[in-house]
Amino acid sequence: MNLKSSSLFLVFMLVCGLSRGQAQEKITLEQAINLALTNNIQLKQAKLNVALTAEEYKQSKWALTPSLNANSNLNYSLGRSFDQLSGQAFDQSVTSGNGSLSSSVVLFQGFQRINQISQNKYLLAADKSNAEKAKNDLILNVVSSYLQVLNAQDLVETAKQQVTFASMQLDREQKLFDVGNKTLADLSQAKAQFATADLNLTNAQNQSDLAFLNLAQLLERDPGSPFEVEKPLVDALKASENTYEANAVYQTALATYPDIKLAEYRTLAAKKGVSVARGGFSPRISFGGNLSTGYSSGRIQLISGSNPPAFEKIPLNDQLSSNYSRGVGMSLSIPLWNGNQARSVVNRAKISYQNATLSEQLAKNNLNKVINQALYDLKAAKKRFESTQSAYNSSKEAFNVVEQRYTVGLVNTLDYYQTQVNLNKAAFDVIQAKYDLLFKTKVIDFYLGKPINF
Repeated sequence: MNLKSSSLFLVFMLVCGLSRGQAQEKITLEQAINLALTNNIQLKQAKLNVALTAEEYKQSKWALTPSLNANSNLNYSLGRSFDQLSGQAFDQSVTSGNGSLSSSVVLFQGFQRINQISQNKYLLAADKSNAEKAKNDLILNVVSSYLQVLNAQDLVETAKQQVTFASMQLDREQKLFDVGNKTLADLSQAKAQFATADLNLTNAQNQSDLAFLNLAQLLERDPGSPFEVEKPLVDALKASENTYEANAVYQTALATYPDIKLAEYRTLAAKKGVSVARGGFSPRISFGGNLSTGYSSGRIQLISGSNPPAFEKIPLNDQLSSNYSRGVGMSLSIPLWNGNQARSVVNRAKISYQNATLSEQLAKNNLNKVINQALYDLKAAKKRFESTQSAYNSSKEAFNVVEQRYTVGLVNTLDYYQTQVNLNKAAFDVIQAKYDLLFKTKVIDFYLGKPINF
């Protein structure tokens, strides 16, 4: 490698080191989860939906109370008009007004309101489960993205080590070529090896940047604000030592998994919806009462003892007292025929209930399927990790042997670099298999309702 290439490589490594050094804020997995739960917009929307449903549930209970309304009006008429309070026609300006207070309550309506309260209660529980589902999905996504960042960082570090090693080898080959101990083909092979290592580093750095961007978006952070993640000290094989039985995991998940609770509550709400709809066939009995009074400037009375007869306006207090009325009553409404509307509402409610029942069973079937798949994936990930570790150890031993023979000239350059490529690939495979195993383990904890941490 010439002086210019060496200088460019050192500058590149220095820039990478400085760019990483500026990221002073370090976030743990627990902090990342808390940030996501605090900032995530979809989760906030789910919580607002819970608040709306809670308000509807509260209102359905208040609907059982009697209604109470106050009404009043004030009229001013010019010219000939008929005054309702005095029962006379006037050809003058008249000011009149009245006020009333009325109240009514439904005594019976096929228990529609009681059933509506129950339905809204189940709908509220369903929305709470939906918010919990959004929370759990978000946590799982954060864990996945966090592990992807750790995986990408390890790949970057491994790629840097490969670049350093390839640079040293290129420098060695250049010196041997300069003194005539190596051919141009050997030097070209070393340059190609360095270029490949440099490309792997570039690709690994790009993947790392993308992983950080995905995590930042989940945390609702400014992508331009750099941060680091804390690498937990965890043994991937030890973390997966627990043995799981598919049916046991499934039965545990049935009692805690938000997707199942969401489907169950929606089924119960749909069932109550049928009872609400059937109330449309029942008679409606209501009870009510009212108070009212009024005043009119057109009302007059004869002045006692006046001669000739004279009239005066009846005072406000006297009118309010004399016009005061009150009454109570009951009403009965029996639905005989309404264009088959009530029956259609019931039929639609029954169909919705059947659909909700099927959706609940489908949710349970899907949960059983994904749990079995997750356990198969965990077993496969464990075997893959063990295999990649074994392959890496073998590749490392092979490389050490070949390197010793290469040093004394018993192995050609092409075989030596091929052994190095195999070792590099084995190192990448171990890193990816390790984090894949960790994630598969955390997925099982997720279905068991356990907190996801390291």
